[in-house]
Amino acid sequence: MPNDLPDSIGFIQANVSTPEGTERIIKETLERLGGLDILINNVGGSSSSTSGALSLSDDDWLQAFNQNLFSAVRLDRGFLPSMIKQQKGAIIHISSIQRRLPGIMTMSYSAAKAALTNYSKNLATQFGGDGIRINTVAPGFTETKAAERLIERMAQNSGIDYNSARQELMDNLGGIPLGRPAKT
Repeated sequence: MPNDLPDSIGFIQANVSTPEGTERIIKETLERLGGLDILINNVGGSSSSTSGALSLSDDDWLQAFNQNLFSAVRLDRGFLPSMIKQQKGAIIHISSIQRRLPGIMTMSYSAAKAALTNYSKNLATQFGGDGIRINTVAPGFTETKAAERLIERMAQNSGIDYNSARQELMDNLGGIPLGRPAKT
């Protein structure tokens, strides 16, 4: 951290897919800042099999829900009290188009993102009167390293090449007007 930055600015390294990781972030943030005005929950992804329901273990489901839903639930629970006290705040959950497009490719991920979207709507209804805005954003397909690994798993499971699997994924997402995903 550069010396000219205030002590209140910094990076807290933790695994938000675990209760211990979210607790660390909540504790250190509240100690440093006293609360938050804006919380963006942008953790997500899946490394599960793309072969469907029978290939997913309990651990696969738990990993998907811990990463894509419970990380947000735990952080919200930790930061909402200070937002309620301030009578203001904003929480943004990054969901996925897959929340509405269930398919066997990423079944546990799709289910977790659907749950996140529903949870967000419930949270917005509950805390809107306290001056807290809760929104869900579902960005289009972005070809990240994790997405590339998903495409590779799809290609392997289907016995097709990478580019065909990539096109199949884009088609399953309802098509992409630009004809290509966003890049990071």
